[in-house]
Amino acid sequence: MISLTPSRIIALTVASLLFMEQLDGTILATALPSIARSLDVDPVLTSVALTSYIVGLAIFIPASGAVADRLGSRTTLMVAITLFMACSMLCGVAGNLELLAFGRIFQGMGGALMAPVGRLVLLRSVPRSELLGVMMWMMMPATLGPMLGPVIGGVITTLLSWRWAFYVNVPVGFIGLWLTWRYIPQLREDRPPPFDWKGFALAGGSLALLSFGAELVSHATRPLWLSVVLLLAGSVLFVVCYRHMCRYRAPMLDFRLMEVPTFRLSVLGGAASRLAVGAFPFLMPSLLQLSLGLDAARSGLIMLAAPLGAVVARLRVPQLFRRFGFRRVMMVTGGGAAFVFGLLACIRPGWPLWVIPIILFASGIMQAIQFSAYNSIAYADLPETHMSAATSFYSTFQQIMLSAGISVAVLAVTISRLMQGHVEVTGSDFDVGFLVTGALSLFAIPMARCLAPDAGASVSGHRGSSLGKDEGRENVSHALLGTSPDRVSGERAPTPATRE
Repeated sequence: MISLTPSRIIALTVASLLFMEQLDGTILATALPSIARSLDVDPVLTSVALTSYIVGLAIFIPASGAVADRLGSRTTLMVAITLFMACSMLCGVAGNLELLAFGRIFQGMGGALMAPVGRLVLLRSVPRSELLGVMMWMMMPATLGPMLGPVIGGVITTLLSWRWAFYVNVPVGFIGLWLTWRYIPQLREDRPPPFDWKGFALAGGSLALLSFGAELVSHATRPLWLSVVLLLAGSVLFVVCYRHMCRYRAPMLDFRLMEVPTFRLSVLGGAASRLAVGAFPFLMPSLLQLSLGLDAARSGLIMLAAPLGAVVARLRVPQLFRRFGFRRVMMVTGGGAAFVFGLLACIRPGWPLWVIPIILFASGIMQAIQFSAYNSIAYADLPETHMSAATSFYSTFQQIMLSAGISVAVLAVTISRLMQGHVEVTGSDFDVGFLVTGALSLFAIPMARCLAPDAGASVSGHRGSSLGKDEGRENVSHALLGTSPDRVSGERAPTPATRE
């Protein structure tokens, strides 16, 4: 019988919040046609219900760690859950598209605080030797959100109303509030550095423009030139943001964290993998419906194989990394993920349908192992005083690369259509999209190869590691950051987070 240790209870509490957030997005995608009929608007315009949430999420993710340092982790999570629930109710009673979009922006604000702050609580509450296993517990229920979303969304929209796609967040939210109040510790910095308002504006603005532009490209809701302008403007603003962050003593996004090898690998190697993951929800349904002629219901059922593979894989993740170590497993799964994308590009009409779920099941396994590794090794060698900055930085770049994946896939499909002279997009164009994103994901292999064979051993428990090596590696991380264990870069040196 599996025992619920305090660490696992905290992980499952955080997972319940992730479940609510991810379930909301996938439920809503299936309800857009019903929303259009109910509000009497063009179906294309209803995509604003998705893009407005992305904008709210993007603006506030960079500030999540700084907010938690000031308000405390438990308080921040309870405020985020309450805001998410209240805005869900507002969206549910919305009588026009404008009010729905307004509610979704602030719902995104609540979502932006939940995932990074929840991860921060785990990092500060769990010994590093237990981190990999606890991350698996946290990610397992969260995986069910995308898997159950289309099914639950279809049932709710058909039997009740699209408004219940928002109302369903309320009971889940109350469960999350109780679990947070009962089990989440109140962690905060006694003397946090000054809040970086300029960095907040620059980071939030650039990320919102990039995410909004990518979302518009994926849904084709505006002229292509507008998406290009938004993406270019977001890129320019991000360069300005980067220059500010490098000069400021206590930046909203601390790029000096990239000097720690394991953190740098997780960000850059994870970026290559997340490009493919971001492209997948756009490419796969389009391939199944446009190339193979399946209806939305059948394609949705086939796609359930991917998250099912992820659930199965996560049951064995700790043992896998304990035996082989991060470096070897990440190199193998990086190549395996790219190979699976190549197989998906080979799918043709006439293929037995039972073959496709097997490929998707394998894809889910590869992705689960990869991201369990990235989410764990990122923090293996970071000092305690940098956890808030690291979670904000990491979550921000997750959002950037997932949005970029959509843009890369759409661009590849569009270029293929133009070069082949197709009047409309065909199945072969989506094949090119799979090949391009799969090729980009191969960059995860040389990034993983740069790791030491025993990298992240304090987290994985890989054989051949020693405590001395782990302590030495943490001291190296302090040296790379220009800090000591009792000093962090900033205008004032904060003391370690306190528990109430």
